[in-house]
Amino acid sequence: MMQFFVQNWHNLLWAAIILAVAVVISLLVHYVVFWLLKRLARRKGAYLDQSLARHAQGPTRWIFPLLAILIVLPGLTLPPKLMSALEHITGIGLIAAIAWLFILASVITSDILANRYRVDVADNLLARRIQTQFHMLHRVVVIVVTIVAVAIALMTFPAINHIGMSLLASAGLAGLIVGLAMKGTLSNLIAGIQIAFTQPFRLEDAVVIEGQWGWIEEIGTMYVVVRIWDLRRLVLPLSYFLDHPFENWTRTSAELLGHCFIYVDYTVPVEEIRQELRRVVESTPLWAGKVCVLQISDFFQTTAQLRALMDARNSSDAWDLRCYVREKLIAYIKEHYPQSLPRYRAELDTPNAVASEDGPNGATNRFGSAPQSQASARKQSGGPQ
Repeated sequence: MMQFFVQNWHNLLWAAIILAVAVVISLLVHYVVFWLLKRLARRKGAYLDQSLARHAQGPTRWIFPLLAILIVLPGLTLPPKLMSALEHITGIGLIAAIAWLFILASVITSDILANRYRVDVADNLLARRIQTQFHMLHRVVVIVVTIVAVAIALMTFPAINHIGMSLLASAGLAGLIVGLAMKGTLSNLIAGIQIAFTQPFRLEDAVVIEGQWGWIEEIGTMYVVVRIWDLRRLVLPLSYFLDHPFENWTRTSAELLGHCFIYVDYTVPVEEIRQELRRVVESTPLWAGKVCVLQISDFFQTTAQLRALMDARNSSDAWDLRCYVREKLIAYIKEHYPQSLPRYRAELDTPNAVASEDGPNGATNRFGSAPQSQASARKQSGGPQ
C-alpha cells in the first residue's frame, strides 16, 4: 500500500487538489444561487421561489459538490481501483440526488397548492379536498421513491445483487410472509389511498367519532389525528374509517342547522317568542341568515317544548349561536312572561263540615253537642259579659 502511494503520489495530489477546488467552487455557486433565490422570494406571490429557498437550500449543499465531482472525475488520472470506488460512491450519491429531486418536486407542488387553495377562508371546501388528495399522494410518492432509490443503490453492490437474485426464487413465499406480517400496515396504506380519492373526510372537516366532536387535524400514512373541541387529540388508524361509521358535518358544505329546546308553561305566547327569536338571531353575526323557525315540537304533562331552529356558517358558529339563543330567550321570558316559566300545578280539596241536626249553627262538636255561643260560654265561666 505504501509503495502504491509513493508511486502515485503526484497523481493523487493533483486529483485531491482538483477535487477540493471543484467542491469549493460548487459551494460558492450554491451560495450565489440561493442568495439570488432568496431575493426573488421576497417578491409578493413568488411561491415557487419561496418554496425552493425553504426546502432546497440544505440538501443542495451536498448535491452541488457531488455534481462538481461527477464533472471533473473523468478527467482525473487515478488508479483503476480508486477510480472505480469513487465512481461507485458518486453513483450512489447521484441516485440519492435524483430521488430527492422527485420528493422536492412533490413538496414544492404541495406548497404551491397550499398557497393557491387556502383553508383559512370561509368557503374552503375545494381547498380542503385538493389539499387532502395531494397530502396523501405526497406521502405515497415519498415512500415509493425511497424504496426504489434504496433498491437501486443496493443493486450496485455485486454481493448484495447476488443475494437478491438468490432470493428471487422464493419471492412468492417471502411476499406472502411479509404480507401476513404487515397486514395492518398494508391495510392502512391501502385505506390511505382510498381515502385520498374517495374522500369521506378532508383536512379540517368537523366530525363526530366515538362520541367525540372535533376536526381532522392530520392525515398520516398510518393514522388520522382528530383535534377534539377541548384540545385533546384522538388518534385512529386509517383502516378504522373504512370499517366504522362516523359523522362528517362538513362533507359537502360547512353550513349547519343548529337547534335548541326551551321548556315553558302552556300559557306562553308563542308568537311573541317567535318574534323575539327573529330579533335575537338578526342581532348576531353568527346567524347565516336563511333559517329562523320556532315551533312547539312536543309537550309533556306540565310543560311545552319549544324548538328554535336556525342556520350557521360552520359548526363552531352553530354551537355559539345555540348557546346565545338559549340565553336571550330565557332572559326574555323571565323579564316579560315570568308566569310562563315551567311550574307545577296542584289542587287541594278541603272536606265540607258535617251538618248537625240539633246545633244552632248546624254543626256539632266531636261529643255530639252543639257548640255554645261566646256569650253563654262567658256566663258559665263567670267571665266578663
